[in-house]
Amino acid sequence: MLEQLLAGRDFARGDANAAQMINFAYLVADDATRQAVLVDPAWDVSGLVERVEREGYTLSGALVTHYHQDHCGGSIWGMTIEGIAELSALRPNARIHVHAKEADGIAQVTGVPAQDLVRHEGGDALELGSVRIGFLHTPGHTPGSECFLVTDATLPKGAPGSVDAPALVSGDTLFVGACGRVDLPGSDPDEMYRTLTQRLAKLPSGTVLYPGHDYGETPTATLENQRAKNPYLRVSSLEDWRRLMMR
Repeated sequence: MLEQLLAGRDFARGDANAAQMINFAYLVADDATRQAVLVDPAWDVSGLVERVEREGYTLSGALVTHYHQDHCGGSIWGMTIEGIAELSALRPNARIHVHAKEADGIAQVTGVPAQDLVRHEGGDALELGSVRIGFLHTPGHTPGSECFLVTDATLPKGAPGSVDAPALVSGDTLFVGACGRVDLPGSDPDEMYRTLTQRLAKLPSGTVLYPGHDYGETPTATLENQRAKNPYLRVSSLEDWRRLMMR
């Protein structure tokens, strides 16, 4: 089971900053074992935890796509945003999963000790019963950005999240109709090009994209749709990409 949750609507209601940032958080759970994880829990951590438990799941961990404060907590632009530090205080047994190259940045912005973070490499996986969450290293927006490929062997053939139609939780790597910024500290435009045209190009066309923000005309889309419509997935060469990034 994968549930898309929009800041300012599904959680952090009444928080004008959260509503303006339009972050998505995600609940990924296995209905048989009732184990669950949250992806990018920020803004209203107690509300997210309450939702998990109200739906009858036990929160066993959290997954962080990258170290920016609107996804994992911290202070920025005069705002103090809740995140994994508050989650660790509320549920100390919940493990925080991050990419190894992002761990130091996440520790710095959130205050969570680096040794308390579970470090992963691309190709690792986390299993919740029949639900498998694959870790894809997708650098570009940040050095350790990662996407999560969610599959569930119990879902009907072709359903989003089933083995043949995975769900891609993409953070700020890929949006519906756009991609993450590459003009920020730690960003790398060339790596983003390789991520979009090589690393993510290997995924099945039926894969459903679940982005980190509600920036697109729809909250989700298939990769087939985005490969046809998203201009950032249609750049044919690195040279053309560099010209596009300089505009």
